[in-house]
Amino acid sequence: MSNNYLYLVCLVAALGGFLFGFDTAVISGTISLVKNDFSLNSVSEGWFVSCALLGCIAGVSFSGKLSDQYGRKVVLIISAVLFLASAIGCMLSTSFTVLIIFRLIGGLGIGVASMVSPLYISEFAPSRLRGMMVSLYQLALTIGIVLAYFSNVYLADHATTIYGSEGMTKIFSTEVWRAMLGLGALPAAVFLISLFFVPESPRWLLLKGKEHKAEVILIKIDGPEAAKKEIQAFKDQGVEHDTSIKELFTPVYRKAMWIGLLLPFLSQVCGINAVIYYGPRILEQAGFTLNNALGGQVTIGLVNVVFTFVAIFTVDKWGRRPLLFVGIGGAVASLLTIGALFALGITSGPWILMFILVFIACFAFSFGPVCWVVIGEIFPNAIRGKAMALATLSLWIGNFLVGQLTPVMLEGLGSSWTFWLFALCCSPALWLTWKLIPETKGRSLEDIEAHWKSDYQKNRS
Repeated sequence: MSNNYLYLVCLVAALGGFLFGFDTAVISGTISLVKNDFSLNSVSEGWFVSCALLGCIAGVSFSGKLSDQYGRKVVLIISAVLFLASAIGCMLSTSFTVLIIFRLIGGLGIGVASMVSPLYISEFAPSRLRGMMVSLYQLALTIGIVLAYFSNVYLADHATTIYGSEGMTKIFSTEVWRAMLGLGALPAAVFLISLFFVPESPRWLLLKGKEHKAEVILIKIDGPEAAKKEIQAFKDQGVEHDTSIKELFTPVYRKAMWIGLLLPFLSQVCGINAVIYYGPRILEQAGFTLNNALGGQVTIGLVNVVFTFVAIFTVDKWGRRPLLFVGIGGAVASLLTIGALFALGITSGPWILMFILVFIACFAFSFGPVCWVVIGEIFPNAIRGKAMALATLSLWIGNFLVGQLTPVMLEGLGSSWTFWLFALCCSPALWLTWKLIPETKGRSLEDIEAHWKSDYQKNRS
């Protein structure tokens, strides 16, 4: 038994989150440069930014079925290949059409990783550490966002003539956006190589009847006694091998389905990505200069990273529900306050930025990581891959709506009503946590599955 082995394997899987965050945020520094080099109109500019989302939706759509059929590890390797191909292809693209094609490929990688990485970790980690391990995925995601900001700034500031081949000068000097997008190839290559040294998910192996292989891995993770308990609990569930996703829509798992669809969706429509993507614009409306606004954006990214550590160290001690209640409550309060500050014209001084940072902090220790923890735990073993794909698709739909509507709301409704609407959209998550989400701290995945069955029987009687 080795905790070091557990941490190492989960960190490798969490690299999928890092690439997700990096690829999502790196685009912010390339928009004006690509627009200038390819003489894009507003429609083409919007297509460049949002085309990856189509790839994400497609990636999520096929990753659930593939991961259930061929294994979590195989599909993670596919996502790493997609990330690597996208980064290199974007860097070397010869036309705007080629650039879009490789952005779409990158979107496929994001979609696959956003579903399979937390799924793999939730199945790999022992019950007592599962919350912490899955939270590593969200931590890696936030670090990816921050490093994308920093790498963009660094490359833009150091875009000077490089003596050497014409191609290298083009990448690192005259068309520096190529270097920004191409830099993702380095972590993608590390991710791809590392995946060949990690094992398959033991629960997927059990699903496929490969008990001995699963037992070897479980013993290495948590010792022989815990491994026997896990295998016995799995057998007691009487899992069918190829259960249809329709199982999720039966009365037994209906609560799990609603949690899986609503929690990820609400985690996006609370406005987190509006702040991540449009932070400089929001801060400029509050009276910050462009340089200060960009500095504020980096600060937002750093706070996001720091407060994710709160979840990592508390989610398995305090539980999922307390973190969700405190974090969502704090997020709603801070969104209402930001809206009030804009409405009252109190935009000078640090107040707007301060409450944006409070909102980010509340999201970072609750909604952000705990959402992935919960949706990785609540679904039955036999359809966990397909069900998580459905939950992740819900997240991307929320992400898409926020990305498309935020500029319209900022322009049409103003900053105050935009933040009040985000508070309104965020608040139902408190009801969801209170009424539907069970406390899953320290419970095995099989025990959680049994909970839904006993809950259903109790409600029937």
